[in-house]
Amino acid sequence: MNWIWLSDGSTEVKNVGEVNELASKIDNLVLDEDKIFWNFESKKPPKSVCSESCPPGTRMARKKGKPVCCFDCIPCSEGEVSNETDSTQCTSCQKEFWSNRQRDHCVPKTMEYLSYTEPLGISLTTASLSGALLCTIVFGIFTYHRTTPVVRANNSELSFLILLSLKLCFLCSLLFIGHPRLSTCQLRQAAFGISFVLCVSCILVKTMVVLAVFKASKPGGGGSLKWFGAMHQRGIVVFLTLIQAAICTTWLMSSSPTPHKNTQYYKDKIIVECVIGSSVGFGILLGYIGLLAILSFLLAFLARNLPDNFNEAKFITFSMLVFCAVWIAFIPAYINSPGKYADAVEVFAILASSFGLLLALFGPKCYIIILKPEKNTKKALMGRGTPIS
Repeated sequence: MNWIWLSDGSTEVKNVGEVNELASKIDNLVLDEDKIFWNFESKKPPKSVCSESCPPGTRMARKKGKPVCCFDCIPCSEGEVSNETDSTQCTSCQKEFWSNRQRDHCVPKTMEYLSYTEPLGISLTTASLSGALLCTIVFGIFTYHRTTPVVRANNSELSFLILLSLKLCFLCSLLFIGHPRLSTCQLRQAAFGISFVLCVSCILVKTMVVLAVFKASKPGGGGSLKWFGAMHQRGIVVFLTLIQAAICTTWLMSSSPTPHKNTQYYKDKIIVECVIGSSVGFGILLGYIGLLAILSFLLAFLARNLPDNFNEAKFITFSMLVFCAVWIAFIPAYINSPGKYADAVEVFAILASSFGLLLALFGPKCYIIILKPEKNTKKALMGRGTPIS
């Protein structure tokens, strides 16, 4: 029965349903809810709780000092979700998953690495390919003018080998871009180390030849050149490069670099990176390159004041100065760069040092070959005409 308040102030009792009762037990209850009169402004039934239901993505937190039906809806924290209404607790996502914006289900974490499609990756790739193309152009110029004095001076074979190794240096930087895999993680550091040692060892031999030629030009110094014939020069380059190859082989066999999913840097992202495996192996690789570079710099620095016809030592000094400065700055930058930015720093160091060597060693020669052909003569090269400077 329902008491209904009429507009004239009187009341009326209406039947709004029925109960079928058998043996003091309710068997069936039928209510016509549209006939029920609720004496409230909203004309709707009263609520039995003082708080609305908590939607998915939140959890219930009881209000102190109030009935159990009174609670607050607290949003789930980052990395936690609740996918039910009136959930009492939030559930943490698995290691490789993270909560979505609504906090009602877990989604896979974003994989981050130095990609070919992002602006940074595109810039580094463009610079790498441009450097390789520039090496090819210089190689073509030197090949076309291979019979001229500027190209033939101080063993043109070493010059071609330096250009080849620089091209490999530019191209090896591409191995640091893209999704890290076991093959690229192993190949990138080995290719980088061997390419640079090949380049720097050629420069070192060139510097030694410059000093030997100058010494041989003095009375009684002719014997100094017998140790720097073409075969000896090739042998020194091969020997120095094989040492680096042995270092890389030992490193790869004992503690090889491997791809690793790092979840420590960011909570909502996975950094896919190459773990170098052995810091000692990586340190020896860099240290050997640095040793050859410093030795080349010191010898070239000692030979910087030789006569103009031996002035290639000046270019070698400057190129080694740039090379050493780049890699000295690389070490702290690499250590303090997280995730993909560590790869970007190493790629930048490779490209910067490669461009520095290419421009310092071959820029002046290309300038003479293309723009100042009158200086590309044996007379000028030997200092009896317009000096090469």
